[in-house]
This record gives sequence, structure tokens and C-alpha cells, in this order.
Amino acid sequence: MNEDTFNMDIRKFLKQVGINAQREIEHAVIRALDDKKLKGTENLNVSMTLDVPELDIHHKLDGNIHLN
Repeated sequence: MNEDTFNMDIRKFLKQVGINAQREIEHAVIRALDDKKLKGTENLNVSMTLDVPELDIHHKLDGNIHLN
């Protein structure tokens, strides 16, 4: 195994996940505010699941995003 390639690929994947997830959340919040579905003072419950079937990894992460 080439550890440098392995680590770079993990970092690239995590960067892609972070950027895309942030963009999706931001756009959804803006739409919800525009549609009056959110007031802008809410705390949003969030979760994300990491799946790597070849390694039997199924890991769920939970958190909160505060709009106020």
C-alpha cells in the first residue's frame, strides 16, 4: 500500500464531502427562509453516515447547526 496516495485520496474525499455538504445545507436553509419555513432562529439537527462496505464501516455522526 502506498500510504501517501492513500492519505491524499482520503483527504480529497473528505474535502469533497465537506464542500458539497456545506453547499447543500446553505442552499436548503436559504430556500427555507425564503419560503418562510424557517424563522432563522432554529437549531437544526443534522446527521451524516459514512459507509465503506468493503471494511464493514457504517458510522453515523450527529450534530446541530445553530442559525441564531
